Amino acid sequence: MSPTPPTRARIGRPSQAEAARLDEQLRQAAFEMFLERGFDGTTMEAVAQAAGVTKRTLYARYGDKRTLFAAVVPWAMSRHGDEQVPDVAGDDLVAALTEIGRSALVRATDPDMVRISRMAMAESERFPEFARSAETLTWSPRMRAVMDLLRRHADEGAIEVDDVETAAEQFLALVSAFPARLAAFGVTRAQEVEERRLDEAVRLFLNGVLPRR
Repeated sequence: MSPTPPTRARIGRPSQAEAARLDEQLRQAAFEMFLERGFDGTTMEAVAQAAGVTKRTLYARYGDKRTLFAAVVPWAMSRHGDEQVPDVAGDDLVAALTEIGRSALVRATDPDMVRISRMAMAESERFPEFARSAETLTWSPRMRAVMDLLRRHADEGAIEVDDVETAAEQFLALVSAFPARLAAFGVTRAQEVEERRLDEAVRLFLNGVLPRR
């Protein structure tokens, strides 16, 4: 029996799915490298090696380290933790706000998320585009979930909200802004403390939007 001829590597442009996987692979490798070494300590050669690609492949997609960093930081911030947004389709507004608030706390105090935020702030002078990206990041899946929740309950007359975007932003800030600030300085609070403060934040927010009878 004659041996099976070796499979020849396919020549040509990668498919759209293959290109997307490669870009994800490159960004993930760069993200981990920037976290470990910072912007100045990271080289394109090191990123290519970590991603298992040639420098030519990396440079074909990102012309220099600045371009790579400017792409990776917003990508990492927008995707990190947002897949954990809970489904809040029920009618219990308190339970829904609590669930979303809890997921916001987890994201805000996640060690990797804290490191990403520190890195972005440390390089903000060199990357003014991060300020513009921050505006779009507020429209995360979590932000949209709060807006949809408030809009639905406002339409039903359960709450009174003039501007759901502002109200959603204020709720998320009330829940997670201070814990995120503490985490940036390496301070974390016990889970039972965060739960108690979350309950209080939900109560305070509802006091501001419930109809006055």
